[in-house]
Amino acid sequence: MLIAPETSAAIRWNGFLDPGVRIHMVDDHNPEHTESKPLTTELETLAPEATAAHAELSSESTPTPQHEAAPEASSETTPSLEQAAQTTNAAAEESAESGHVATVAAEADDDLNYDAADFAAALANFDREQAAESAAAQNLTAEEAIVTGTVLKVTDKHVVVDIGLKSEGLIPLAQVLDINGVSKFQVGDAVEVVVEREEAEGGYLVSYEKALRHKVWDTLELAANEKTPVKGMVLSRVKGGLTVDIGIKAFLPGSQVEVRPVRNLDGYIGTEIEVRVIKLNKKRGNVVISRKELLEEDQNAKKAVTLATLEEGSVLTGTVKNLTDYGAFVDMGGLDGLLHITDMSWGRLTHPRDLVNVGDEIQVKVLKFDKDKQRVSLGFKQLTPDPWLDAIERYPIGAQVRGRVLSVTDYGAFVELEQGIEGLVHVSEMTWSKRMKHPSKLVKPGDEVDTIILSVNPNDRRISLGMKQLQENPWEQLEDKYPIGAVIEGRVRNLTDFGAFIEIEDGIDGLVHVSNLSWTKRIKHPSEVLKKGEKVKAIVLGVEPENRRLSLGVKQLQPDVWDTFFAQHRVGDVIKGKILRTAQFGAFVEIAEGVEGLCHVSEAVDAHHQPIALEVDSEHEFKIVKMNQDEKKVGLSIRAVGEEASRAEVESYKEREKSPKGSSGSSSSSSSSTTLGDLINWKRSERE
Repeated sequence: MLIAPETSAAIRWNGFLDPGVRIHMVDDHNPEHTESKPLTTELETLAPEATAAHAELSSESTPTPQHEAAPEASSETTPSLEQAAQTTNAAAEESAESGHVATVAAEADDDLNYDAADFAAALANFDREQAAESAAAQNLTAEEAIVTGTVLKVTDKHVVVDIGLKSEGLIPLAQVLDINGVSKFQVGDAVEVVVEREEAEGGYLVSYEKALRHKVWDTLELAANEKTPVKGMVLSRVKGGLTVDIGIKAFLPGSQVEVRPVRNLDGYIGTEIEVRVIKLNKKRGNVVISRKELLEEDQNAKKAVTLATLEEGSVLTGTVKNLTDYGAFVDMGGLDGLLHITDMSWGRLTHPRDLVNVGDEIQVKVLKFDKDKQRVSLGFKQLTPDPWLDAIERYPIGAQVRGRVLSVTDYGAFVELEQGIEGLVHVSEMTWSKRMKHPSKLVKPGDEVDTIILSVNPNDRRISLGMKQLQENPWEQLEDKYPIGAVIEGRVRNLTDFGAFIEIEDGIDGLVHVSNLSWTKRIKHPSEVLKKGEKVKAIVLGVEPENRRLSLGVKQLQPDVWDTFFAQHRVGDVIKGKILRTAQFGAFVEIAEGVEGLCHVSEAVDAHHQPIALEVDSEHEFKIVKMNQDEKKVGLSIRAVGEEASRAEVESYKEREKSPKGSSGSSSSSSSSTTLGDLINWKRSERE
């Protein structure tokens, strides 16, 4: 049995036997006689695996029984048509010898009966169609021609489009998403694309963006050459700038968005802007646009008009363009002027935003204009009269006014009386009490307070205010309440190097100076005698209501030892003393409790004028040679003790002369004055 070559090719089509193909059986005994029988699909169909099995057996020249089961062929192996023909021929010859006619195919539909020539023609036609489609796709890819297709479906990665070829076109989904991330096309919509290449997985990769570029490229080239603006929609932010849809996706660099640098580009997404095409690359499909060029041209045109009419003193309307800590920049029509914070209000502003915001239209006055440098200084407060011009008339001293606390500092609070007029309430003028640590304990920003005008200085733009003047002054009644010499009791509130403050009532403190703590002790610091928080008694020494001063004394509650000493002793008295401390010029001697005297080195000699060593804690007899009660000073001498008899000795001698023992001869002597020689002689006799 022989199979025509064209039939062999038809049978091999797509790797399996066409059920409609008839195999022509040629009888070896009668070559001219051929019998055409359809291949059956029920009992005697030559399956691919069977064909492969027969081909294998045929190649090994091993006969195979007719009813033996064929092994399963590999899925990777497709049997050739020649092998199938040889196997079929061998089976037919074997059947002929046994007298049977071998049937190799079952009955099939009469509608599928084709001869080999018809099938070969169909196969050739298919090959031509495939080649034509491939050539058409290559031409479309090479020429980048625009093809109109129909959307078949939308997946999560592609938009599938029927472009008229055997396989569909695939548009990347990212190319057809709008600003909200939704596909611009739905099933059934017509879309124009450019075929790029055939995908290995099947289908063709097509580009919607390229089709757009081809359509709008001529328009963009014309706009770039003539420098005409085009409108576009900002789609998204990318590295270094923005993506803008101007028919195709174009790149807008961040430096070309505004005249001044922009920190946040996200605010432009979703807005329509007007731009200019500044760069085209058709081969790479890149378009670069600029918005800055259009803004600069518009700004320069407005600036020329503004410069022609601008002069100092003129009042213009501008738009607040930008705010800084030191002022606001105002666009006056292509030209920016600085409105300094000090020229915004007659009062005090913490920040320009307290008065204006970006985008506000305000009237300003040109204060200074430098035409060469194109710098303009503007003023806003100059449009209204200066409230300080008649501040003295409107705020007389002693008037009570109400205001709002603007700020609180360590030294007081600033109170706004009206727009542009504010005064200071010093911390010392807030309360009569000295115990307040900080003004914030009394007032805070935003509080409404009543004050008294203390002073007005329009030149320095200062007003001094007082709050305590509206309260009762406790110092005015203090002199009557605590007269000099009165004994009071209070608590030690504070200790300093120079004394102790004693609170006798709320807001009233008296000072006990360190010198008024003790009569006898030399106090270096009040802490040696008093403790903070301790209750003590004191005597009022002086009251000064105008200076808010109250002088107190603690030692005055005890008798003054100096007064007692000066009352009991006079110059010439000889007393016994103890050396407390020494110095180069002499020694300090304790002559009574709490009373000290000074013995100079010149007075510390014996009867032979030899110096006497004055050692601490040693005791000697001293003669009082000097007394000053006001300065509380006593001068002492050891030398004078040996030269003159003490007053006690003189009195003793006089008493002895008056005694009856020498009445006969003493009357004359007693009547006369006693001389120093008599006294010395008497003393010598007493010693002997």
